[in-house]
Amino acid sequence: MKFETKAIRLQTERSQHREHSTAIYPTSSFVFDNVAQMQATFAGDEQGNIYSRFTNPSVNEFEQKMAQLEGVDKAVATASGMAAIVASFLSLLQSGDHVIASRAVFGSSFQFIQHSLPLYGITVTFVDASNLKECAKAIQANTKLFYLETPSNPGLVVYDIRAIADLCKAHHIILNVDNCFCTPYLQNPAELGADLVTHSATKFIDGQGRVLGGAVAGREELLVNVYQFIRRTGGSLSPFNAWILSKSLETLAVRMDRHCDNAKALAQWLQSHPSVLHVNYPFLDTHKQVELAKAQMKQGGGIVTFELSGGLEAGKKFLDALKMFSLTANLGDTRSIASHPSSTTHLKVPKEDRELIGITDGLIRISTGLEHIDDIIKDVEQALEV
Repeated sequence: MKFETKAIRLQTERSQHREHSTAIYPTSSFVFDNVAQMQATFAGDEQGNIYSRFTNPSVNEFEQKMAQLEGVDKAVATASGMAAIVASFLSLLQSGDHVIASRAVFGSSFQFIQHSLPLYGITVTFVDASNLKECAKAIQANTKLFYLETPSNPGLVVYDIRAIADLCKAHHIILNVDNCFCTPYLQNPAELGADLVTHSATKFIDGQGRVLGGAVAGREELLVNVYQFIRRTGGSLSPFNAWILSKSLETLAVRMDRHCDNAKALAQWLQSHPSVLHVNYPFLDTHKQVELAKAQMKQGGGIVTFELSGGLEAGKKFLDALKMFSLTANLGDTRSIASHPSSTTHLKVPKEDRELIGITDGLIRISTGLEHIDDIIKDVEQALEV
């Protein structure tokens, strides 16, 4: 089956009520017919649900869809995107291990990697992931995991997944790719050699700003550890949120097509505006990695970033002048969202580190929604002219 069909037709087995839309299972625990059955299920000798922190039919459906759509063995759902990232690290690392991470990552990911991992005796080297020589030089005897986002948040730098995967395989390093901006519809990192694929399902997968959720997908032998970590630490996804996210996957393809069309049109329009110094969008001909982007992505995604002349004050003035756009700490919504990364999502990243990855005071991030493109451009245009 094709992507769209899998996203719609894979669902939990119907109950005796013969429901067409998949049922939701908002229960904390599950009952047994007798003590022997309960004991056998706890021992693993008999299949069945025990407790929703462990497994739940609604959560299982979302996990199975994510695994199939990413083209991997297994997926484990988590309570949020950051829960997925934390689980993908701590379930597979131990004290004494070394991590290589792309310098251009989401602000909370940067904070976790830089400040939390060392608390567990795990050392970290940040690199420019577009420089393979720098990546290779960072490898140590104890390097266990390489982490990157592509495209990056918010600079939209595109990294060569296959080349980095080949480097990692040669040194027995786990490659963990954050696929949040693309979703499984636009990019499948595992097909390019990634071992793990992490998601904040809160963003484009939900697509309507309703629930938190995340997922880690990848090879069975790695996901066993991720599952056990989530089961023990409690970062599991709620049945209600899982049901919402599974239903959201049914419309992911059509939504992403519209997000991408609107984002590309906006990016092209912004290029000609005199107040805009430069525009970042992976499928623009002016993007430095446009050929790489087209090789590993189906379309350019729904995020556009651009640099305003006038720096911080120009950025604040623009955001305050927007009328239709939402100013909120999210992306991937049906509603267009504008934000100022250097003073919000990446505020706690040191200024020198921000500037290394192109997050200047005048950088604006746009999550292009599903509104009519004429209305999106009209709002941006009037805000730029205030």
